[in-house]
Amino acid sequence: MKIAVTYEDGQIFQHFGHCENFKLYQVEDGQVADTAVVSAAGSGHGALAGFLKERGVDTLICGGIGGGARMALADMEIEFYPGVSGEADEAVSAFLAGSLSYDPDTVCSHHHGEGHTCKGHGEGHGCGGHEGHSCGNHSE
Repeated sequence: MKIAVTYEDGQIFQHFGHCENFKLYQVEDGQVADTAVVSAAGSGHGALAGFLKERGVDTLICGGIGGGARMALADMEIEFYPGVSGEADEAVSAFLAGSLSYDPDTVCSHHHGEGHTCKGHGEGHGCGGHEGHSCGNHSE
């Protein structure tokens, strides 16, 4: 099994479509055997599912994720666990232990300007607290 986590500075990056790095975990016999951080810079929303599939990924742990990305992952037969925040390594350990806390309904259904990371929003960005618009768990 190969698990990918949206990744930034050891944490789960909160917007799949703007993710520049993934941490990949090669799992053997229920344990992490190897890890690597890979750059997906320039891949964009639509290409990220193919990027992960090319690297043998079958499971994704992420924060917010849009409908198009969900469909692309499903088409590539990659299982995904959205709505996760915190440290990437801890999330993978929890997943392997069967105790990962995630929200299957977490979506990111709006468009952002360049560099937007789906957390720490100011007024008017439409994330969190607005029906139909959430980007995972926001923490200040």
